[in-house]
Amino acid sequence: MKELVFLLEETSAKAMLNALLPRMLDGRVGYRLIAFEGKQDLEKQLTRKIKAYQNPHARFIVLRDQDSHPDCTQVKRQLLALCEASGKVAHCLVCIACRELETFYLADLLAVEQALGIKGLARQQASRKFKAPDGLGSSSRELKTLTGQYYEKVSGSRAIGQCLQIDNTRSHSFAHLINVIHRMERALLHMP
Repeated sequence: MKELVFLLEETSAKAMLNALLPRMLDGRVGYRLIAFEGKQDLEKQLTRKIKAYQNPHARFIVLRDQDSHPDCTQVKRQLLALCEASGKVAHCLVCIACRELETFYLADLLAVEQALGIKGLARQQASRKFKAPDGLGSSSRELKTLTGQYYEKVSGSRAIGQCLQIDNTRSHSFAHLINVIHRMERALLHMP
């Protein structure tokens, strides 16, 4: 079976992707979401999980937050080194959410408004900080404040994932993730 395997830092990313992927993937490509218990757990188990994965038609996408790390390219290099140690680096791509997963949501306030039922959020998209939210320091705190503390990581991610606009480019890291998913999907569909 042709399959995309997502190795994720946390369950909120799993909840978001579980809602988003059915709307964007071709039915001939399956997916599996493996959530870890934080970035240390992800990094500790990543090589072993990829190496032990038995499906020869699987392709792997690693998704991790940048958090407060000053250099996302260094984080990406470290994760790629762990993928390389699995012996399957040619089948792996790494995506870094610039600062946090919630940046994806701040880039699509209409989705947040629709998912959480909070009127008027989409109008705030025109403000400077939400036009390109990848540079915000704490997206999760910003989202909690913006929603009046209504946003919760897992349930909020699940609801917002159903409404996210796949072609939204206000967050470069979200657009990169979507491009990576499409690229891996195309590669799988062109396999014999």
